[in-house]
Formats: sequence, structure tokens, C-alpha cells
Amino acid sequence: MTQQPPITQKQEVPTQSKPEEDKFKFQFVYLLPIMASMLFGLGCAYLLVPQQSGAIPVTPIPESTPGAPIGNALYFVVLLAVAATMFYFLIKRRSKNVIKALIVVALTTASLLLSLVYISALLSYFPSDYDFYILIASTIFITVLFDFAIFRLGSIARNVAVVCVGGALGIFFGFSIPLFSAIAILAFLAVYDVIAVYKGPVGKIAQSGLDQLQGLSFSFKDIQMGLGDLVFYSMLIGTLFFSFLPDYRPTVMAVVGILVGSVITFYMLEKKGIFPGLPFPIMLGLGLGLASGFLM
Repeated sequence: MTQQPPITQKQEVPTQSKPEEDKFKFQFVYLLPIMASMLFGLGCAYLLVPQQSGAIPVTPIPESTPGAPIGNALYFVVLLAVAATMFYFLIKRRSKNVIKALIVVALTTASLLLSLVYISALLSYFPSDYDFYILIASTIFITVLFDFAIFRLGSIARNVAVVCVGGALGIFFGFSIPLFSAIAILAFLAVYDVIAVYKGPVGKIAQSGLDQLQGLSFSFKDIQMGLGDLVFYSMLIGTLFFSFLPDYRPTVMAVVGILVGSVITFYMLEKKGIFPGLPFPIMLGLGLGLASGFLM
């Protein structure tokens, strides 16, 4: 699945000098999309609880294989690096039609997959003889509605759709990826995010403008955030949610860690104008969540 690598960016104001009052300043309202995405994701997680034996494997190396967490983490990092490099190359070539086609295919595929997974889980609570027909009709309807919101409606509908798909996709990863592979993937991605923003293609894409990747990023007030940020925040809470049930304390502590890390990230954004969105939220979320899960 092609996906925008995670990044948080302050939108550029098209003036040579910015008045002091126009500079980005952190306010707690900036946490709303992150909180909304995680809450939506947790709602999706509750739907999947009875389905825990039917997880879809998304990592190439089985967890029982020696070194599987490291191998799976490298697989995700390479996948994101290749995707970022490809998008950067297409942006430089001004291949807007190709970029849009790739985004349409990627997001439509994601919507179809997630609709199938979550509607199937929902129908398991209300079994009937018409489940198959309801599943197909609902999946098509939601996918069409999602595409319409992303590519045809205004920014508010697009942002709502991105927030929801970020939460749902992250929970799907947290549900499908075993604990130690998920920890390794998140840790590797937090490190990769720093390199990609300051030395790799992600920072160059941001300088070109994330508005060229509508659907893989969203704007809220005067910041832009990549879909990948929301996906991996929700993957973190989903991993802890499914790994430590029925104990919810690790999930709660992970949410607290992600929000505190996001506040730090926004304060860094004030100074730098562009800052990787994963390191502080992921490290604090993992640290607090795992400490709560294993020590308590």
C-alpha cells in the first residue's frame, strides 16, 4: 500500500516577512485531530475484539522466526523509503496526474480493505442470512463515500476522512502485527522519520508542499500533518490494546504519552517550521504504555 511517510509541517505563508502575531504558536486545539483519530481507532479496536483469532498477517516474516521483529521493521522502513523517494521523483517531474492516480488507487484500496474488515466485525455481533449481501453493499457504499469526501468535497470533509482512515488503518496494523514486531517497527520508523525529514525525501517533499498529496496529508488551522503520523499513533495504541487485554492501563498510558509527545513536537515546530511527527509521540507512548503493561 502506498502511503505518505509521516511528517508534521507548518504551512508556509506567501509573504517575505511574517508579522510576529502571524507566527505559528502552539495551542491545545492542535491536538484535536490526533485525539479524534485515536478515539475513532479505539472504537474500531472494540469491534475487532471477538475476531482476535482471525488477524490478517501483514508482516513478511512470521514472529516465530529468529530475528523476525528486526526483519519486519526493516521491511516497513524500506517500504516507506521507496514510497517517499517515488513521490519525490514524481513531484520533481511535475507528474501530477500520475501522483493523483497513485493516491486514488492507494486510498481506495485502503478503504475497501478497512471497510471489509470492520463491517465484517460489526456483522458478527448481529448475524443474519443476509450478511454477505450487507457486507458487499456496505463496503462499496463506504468506499464511494470515502473517495467522494477525499477527492470531491471540501477540506473539512477531506480532513474528517483522513482522520478516520488514519485511526482505522493504525488499529488494523496493531491488530495484525505481533507485539515485538510492532514495537520494533514503531521504534525503527521513529528513527527513520528524523533521517527522512532532515536528510531524505520527506523533507524535500514538505518543501515542495504537502498540498500536492491531498488525501495523504491534511491541513488543520495553520499546520499540515501526514497521514502516516495518525496511522502510527493508532498502531501504537492498537498494539497495546490487543496485547494487554483486559488491562486497559497500557492503552491509556500510551495515549497520554502520544499526546505529551505531540505537545513537545508542536513546540519544536514553533522554532523549526518543520519537524518529524513520530519520534517524541512514539517513544513516549511506547515507554509509558510498555512500562504500564509489563511492570504493573
